This record gives sequence, structure tokens and C-alpha cells, in this order.
Amino acid sequence: MTSITDIRSQAEAQAAFTWDKLWALFDGNAESMNLAHECIDRHAGRGTAVSIKFADGRLEHHDFAKLADLTGRFANWLARRGVAKGERVAVMLEPSLGFYVGMFGAVKRGAIGVPLFTLFGPEGLALRINDCKPRVLLADGDTAALAAQFPDMQVVRVDDAFWDALAAEEPAFESDTRAGDLAIFQYTSGTTRELPEAVKHTHRGVVTLMIAALYGVGLAPGDRYFCPSSPAWGHGLWHGTIAPLALGIHIGAYSGRFDPVRIVEALRELGIDNLAAAATVYRMIRHAGILKPGMLRIPKISFTGEPIDDDTAAWVEETLGSPACSMYGTTEVGVVIANYPGFAGYHVKPGSLGKPVPGWQVAIVDREGRELPPGVSGEIAVRRKGAWFYIKDRGRRDEEGYFFHEGRSDDVIISAGWTMSAVEIENSLMKHPAVLEAAVIGVPDSVRGQVVRAYIVARGGAEAPVEDIQAFMKKQLSQHEYPRQIEFVTELPKTPAGKINRKVLRDRAAQAKT
Repeated sequence: MTSITDIRSQAEAQAAFTWDKLWALFDGNAESMNLAHECIDRHAGRGTAVSIKFADGRLEHHDFAKLADLTGRFANWLARRGVAKGERVAVMLEPSLGFYVGMFGAVKRGAIGVPLFTLFGPEGLALRINDCKPRVLLADGDTAALAAQFPDMQVVRVDDAFWDALAAEEPAFESDTRAGDLAIFQYTSGTTRELPEAVKHTHRGVVTLMIAALYGVGLAPGDRYFCPSSPAWGHGLWHGTIAPLALGIHIGAYSGRFDPVRIVEALRELGIDNLAAAATVYRMIRHAGILKPGMLRIPKISFTGEPIDDDTAAWVEETLGSPACSMYGTTEVGVVIANYPGFAGYHVKPGSLGKPVPGWQVAIVDREGRELPPGVSGEIAVRRKGAWFYIKDRGRRDEEGYFFHEGRSDDVIISAGWTMSAVEIENSLMKHPAVLEAAVIGVPDSVRGQVVRAYIVARGGAEAPVEDIQAFMKKQLSQHEYPRQIEFVTELPKTPAGKINRKVLRDRAAQAKT
């Protein structure tokens, strides 16, 4: 029987798909499964598992056999210290040998791995630690301060002493987790004023993840894959780490402060042919001016988390030789729409999210759950358990079945009865030669209900006259769909995952009114 990993046509993928074929990719079954085994141990003879590019230029390589050995030792280390199945083990490390050993070793033990962002301040970290209450926290740097802040948790510094302790443990560890046992707590970015929510993933979550891996990222056996997103967040952990490793694919990761020069170095050094990153990463590489058409060719390119502006999308295709492919979904159900990177005969329509992935029925519906015809804006929804599940994003579908994103439902701006998309306005603003970055929100107005307020980072620091930008926007969109308020800023607030944080901007605007 042909594996679904070998199918490279979108039409054939839709026709051949069954959920059982996803389970056939794994050793485990619906009763018994261990995520660490699926990602590491069963590939021990394949060679290199992870290559890490560091901000200082170093490049490290670690093979599957080495990771299988060390994760087994760490699982035994945890067991000997009384860390029981279901207890949490937090890992606050940049991509490194310590990170992969800590996360997969905890999961192998049957504990729950909790990746934490290394740049959290004391309050942001405390919110997460106090919520999940780990028995152990792996970290580097000032572990004494962490131990003082969290006296009820064992803080372990990943240093020579740590590796010496693992060397004394046995490398073999027999996992006995069930497929439905919890394996990972993944925290959303949140803010220090709202408790971030832990999304709780089971071992069998890797099966559904294959939808995104195969059709959103276009992963296939033999790929040389790179994802610079931090594995403390969803894209970097699930799409950048777990999905490819589960397929036995060699991954590239990036560690340290973002540097587009280092990213490009890694793409060359590792011979990358499949690249997945946030839209911001592509913009930063573009603005760095270090790549010209023909210098690199990458057959499969994807992004997620936020829209990519038209100019950057055009630059990606011209410079790297392939279109930037969106994948779109929700934490609850995974990826439901994708642009099928590398699939024969599939046309990537500029600006679209793509078409539904195999296994899911997706539609644009109204508030009453009625499916809307092509061209009509509404709520993006997916059929789940016999009912429409609202993803809380607005969009539309065209006659050819492509879906288009029109922003979060709470990012829709209604002014004088006109419904406007923040995403569409931002995309048009980005076409102005004086605009480097832009974010748009709706703010209260006594006459119109709301008006559009734009926050703009000027290209080269040279602010264009507000009237010029407004006149440009009236020509780009319509006479009513322009920012009546414009504020120039030095930078836009972003989540740790690199997405524009419009909530911060809304809060800032609200505070300015008081």
C-alpha cells in the first residue's frame, strides 16, 4: 500500500486520504503510544536528527541515536528522583542539546514536558509556573534566582555536572504511556495581565499533526527542513520540531537573537529545501538586502500565524524560486486550510489561505450557521462532531474554492455601517514606499462608531506626511476605508512568536482616552 507521505498531488491526496492512513505512519496505536519513541527512538538508525545554528555562527549536529541514548538517561534520572508519570517538567532553554533531551526525555518518562520562553520576565514566568506547578525546571544562566523565586520546584542548571549525572544513568527506558495520556503543555503567548492558557496535548496528538506536516508544510521523506521559530511556541515546537522528527526528517533550528544573516548562512550550510517561518522572518530577510534572485533555491516554503504582505510574498517567489504557502487552523482542531507546498499541479493563489486539507469540511457561514456562497464574507468554520465549529476569524471563499482571511472576528472594524478588515488595510499600507511595518485597529468615534487607527513604522525613520498616506489609501481601497488616525512608532508590539499584538495597541488607545 502506498504511504500517504508519497502522494504529491493535491487531488490525489484528497481522494486517497483516510484517518487510518495517518495512524499507519506510527509504531503506536489508539491504545498505547509514546511521543518520544515516535519522534526519536524508532529513527535511531537514520543519522542526523537536529542541526542547530547559533547566533554566534556555530553549527551543531545531533543524531537520532545520540538523542535516543540521552533521553533514556534523562527519563531514568527523573524516575530515580521521584518524578512520576503526569507530573510536569519545564524546560526553559534555547534550542540546544539540553532542550531536546529535556523535552523528549520528560515525555519518554511519562511526565508532561512544558517548554518555556527564555525571555520571560519574572511575572510572565510566574504565571506559567504557578499554573502548571512543575516538579523540575531545566534552565541555564542564573538558576539561583529561579530557585529563590520558586522554592518548591527543583531548578536544574544544564551544565557539565548535569551531563555527568546523566552519564551515570542507564540509556534504556521502557515507556508505558497510553495514547490518551498528556504529553505536553503548550502555553499561548498571553500577557502579564491575563493568565496564559495551557493547551494540553496528548501523545496521540502527533497523529492529527500529520495533516499540517504533509499538506501545510509539505514534509516528505528526505527533506532537509529548517524552521527558525522558537520551540517554546506552537509553530517552532509542533511544526518545527515534533512533526518532522516523527517522520524521521532531519531538522534545522536556530538558537539565539534573530539575525537574518545567520538564517541565510544556515539555509546554505544545511542545503535546506523546505523552509517554514513566520511572515515576519521573510520580511526581515527581505529588508536585510542579503539575498538576490538565484542565490538560493528552496522548493517548499510555508508560513503561518499571520498574513504575509503582497510585496514580501512576491519577493519570496522571485528570490527563492517558490511561492510562500499559507497554512491555517486553530489550536483545537489543527490545520484545516493549506496551500500544499511542493504538490504537483496545485496553483498558489496570491493572498489566499489555500484550500481545505484532507479530512476536514470547511465553509464560510453566518452567525446562524448557514453556509454562505462564494464572495460573501462571514465566519470561517469547520465541521466538527456534526456541527459548525467557529474559528473566530472572518473570511470569504471564491468560486474556485480558495479561502481568504479577513482578520480575527474581534479585529473587524465597523465604521458608519461599513465592515472593514484590519488585515486588508494593513496589506495596502505596506505598499506605500514610506511604510516599513503597519498595524491597524478600530477606535471609538462618536459619529461613526469606530474609525481606523494605523500605527506605522517608517522606512528608514523618514515619516511621510499623514495626508499623503491617507490619499494613497483612498486610491488603494476606497474613500471610506482609510486610516483617519495615524501614529508613527519606532516599533510595533509583537508576541514572542513574532505576530503583531493588536491587543497591546487597543489597550494603549483605550488608556490614551482616559
